[in-house]
Amino acid sequence: MPEVKSFKAREVRRCAVRGQYGRGRVLGKKVRAYRQEDDVAAGSATETYAALKMFIDNWRWQGVPFYLRTGKCLARQLSEVAIQFRAVPHEAFPPESRRDWQPSRLILSIQPEEGIVLAFQAKVPGPQMDLRPVEMRFDYRGNPPVPSPDAYEILLWDVMQGDATLFMRTDQVEAAWRVMMPVLKVWAKSKPVDSFKYKAGSWGPKAADELLAQAGHEWRPIK
Repeated sequence: MPEVKSFKAREVRRCAVRGQYGRGRVLGKKVRAYRQEDDVAAGSATETYAALKMFIDNWRWQGVPFYLRTGKCLARQLSEVAIQFRAVPHEAFPPESRRDWQPSRLILSIQPEEGIVLAFQAKVPGPQMDLRPVEMRFDYRGNPPVPSPDAYEILLWDVMQGDATLFMRTDQVEAAWRVMMPVLKVWAKSKPVDSFKYKAGSWGPKAADELLAQAGHEWRPIK
C-alpha cells in the first residue's frame, strides 16, 4: 500500500508554508484581521492557512509532487482536485501559435459545484495555426438542475444511518497525524516569518506561490 512520505524536520521550511489572514475583502465584504476577531490574542501566531508539498513513496508516483493548500478567508470557498499532465519533452507547435498556453489538466470539482473539467489546448478555426485553452465540462447544473446537499448535511445523514463510508478509519487518522506531526513541531518552535500574513480575499501568502515556483510550477489559475 503506497504511503505519503513523512517530513523530516530539516525539510519542513522548504515543503510547508503557513499563514494568517489580515484585513481585506471577501466577495465584496470587509473582513477584519484574524487577530482582531473576538477572543483572539493580539499577538496570536495561530495559522489560518497551510500549503504543503508532499510525495507518495512508491514506484508509480516517485518524484511526482502533490501540492495541498487550505485556508480561511480566501478569495472564495472552493474544494477541488487538479491533476496537471506532464509536458512532453519537445514542442509540437511553434511558439507563435500558442496563445495563453496552459498545461493540460483534469479538474475534479467537489464543492460548491460538483463536476469534472478537462482543460487542454485546441486550434482556433481558420487558416492560421493558432492555439488557445479550452475546456470540456460536466457538472450537475444541468436542465433540470440537480440539487446538491451541503457537505455537512450528507455527513449528518450518514451518522443517523450508521454509514461510515465517507469517514476516515482509525488507521487513516493515525497515518495523517504521523505525517503532520513533524511539521507542527517545527512550527511550534519557530516564529512566523514576514511572509506569514496574507490579505483576506486573496489566495494565501506569497510564500505559497514560491513553494511551487521552486520546481517551476504554479497554482492553477481560478476565475
